[in-house]
Amino acid sequence: MDPSFAFAAPNPLGVLRKMLLRRASSADQPPYDSPGMNRPKVVIVGGGFGGLTCANELDGCSVDVLLLDSNNYHLFTPLLYQVATALLNPSDIAYPLRSRFRRSRNVRFRQARVEEMDFAAKTVRTENGDAIGYDWLVLATGSTNNYFGNQKLADAAIGMKTLPEALRLRNHVLACLEQASKTSSDADRRRWLTFVVVGGGPTGVEYAGALGELLRIVVGRDYPDLRPEVARIVLLEARDRLLPEFAERLSRYARRALRRRGVEVRTQTLMEDITDRGVRVTGGEEVETATIVWSAGVRAEDATVSVEVTRSPSKRVIVDEQFRIKDCPGAFAIGDLASVRWTRSELPMLSPPAMQAGRYVARLILGESPPRFATSTRGPSLPLAATLPSAGRTTPVHRLHRLGCLAPCAHLLPDRVSQPTCRPDVVGMELLASRSTDPNRRAR
Repeated sequence: MDPSFAFAAPNPLGVLRKMLLRRASSADQPPYDSPGMNRPKVVIVGGGFGGLTCANELDGCSVDVLLLDSNNYHLFTPLLYQVATALLNPSDIAYPLRSRFRRSRNVRFRQARVEEMDFAAKTVRTENGDAIGYDWLVLATGSTNNYFGNQKLADAAIGMKTLPEALRLRNHVLACLEQASKTSSDADRRRWLTFVVVGGGPTGVEYAGALGELLRIVVGRDYPDLRPEVARIVLLEARDRLLPEFAERLSRYARRALRRRGVEVRTQTLMEDITDRGVRVTGGEEVETATIVWSAGVRAEDATVSVEVTRSPSKRVIVDEQFRIKDCPGAFAIGDLASVRWTRSELPMLSPPAMQAGRYVARLILGESPPRFATSTRGPSLPLAATLPSAGRTTPVHRLHRLGCLAPCAHLLPDRVSQPTCRPDVVGMELLASRSTDPNRRAR
């Protein structure tokens, strides 16, 4: 049995439903824009966690759904760092969207990039010039790297938000090892083997820990000309601790785990400039490096380029408590794109709130009257293991996928708990979600 799914038994009703869907042929299913179809038309822009969850919730209902995305796969972004460190293959975290809805009677997928929207006419226009009408629109375009307008930084650093970026980073690190093994200069060798990770959030912590394990395994073994002690990983964080969104005890634990892996953690340290040989940090010190990994900021991926909508200071689209965009009838925004008030700030840009919003909006589209949106997050303790950082493969900051409602107590677990490598396809994601305490889930 695959250990990644050993924690949850299959749902008999779900298995029966899938068997019935397999018997139904999708060849007789009319396309989304067929004439004579009087059912409401729903366009979902973005196949990330929020968009995919909304489409899943509408699957089999009396609406016609068209899911649009520039990629033809759903990307399990929380494990991108494992692809970037050669611990997983790209196919392990990318699931074809067409395969997910192959047997669906009412959900269709189209690979396309949305260029503009006309909320008054209720149409979206793709890059190919196709105009697609809708009755309901769900914007779930996610987020992208935020370089704060610094083009020099954008050119020099490697982000980790897309699959091509993760593959580029993986190939770059391996190329650095090859260059270090060939050079005869000690200074150049140290530069090739120095890796600067900017940003001490979940992505930076995960990648620094996994990179430390990778270097420990291959340097000196696959590269006998290199000494393991020469390799250096520097993690820079501008604030006073790692993982500021999480409890302080978890920040301390993550710092200890990274130090055990040889990662040099520097808090309250900014990357002030990029030089010819590396970076200049707070205090004027120059760190010579050939690798800058950027994980210090993201911004909403904005697809509404042709219309002015109200935005928050973080440039996210302001929506009401039901995720409706002001003065845009029939249009919703969810996930990283949406700015929703949550306690004293915005709803965090994480996958569980996006999935919960997707379910909530689906219920609104189906004409239900769900209660006020409620998220099952308690501070940083979230109902999906996907959002929790691990400082390497064997030292997770949390083990949440086995805990369910006990997730807020996860920090009481022993420090060293093994973490199986998993292949998170759509089925696995649904199993994880089914164990969450999402108050917005629709009873089937």
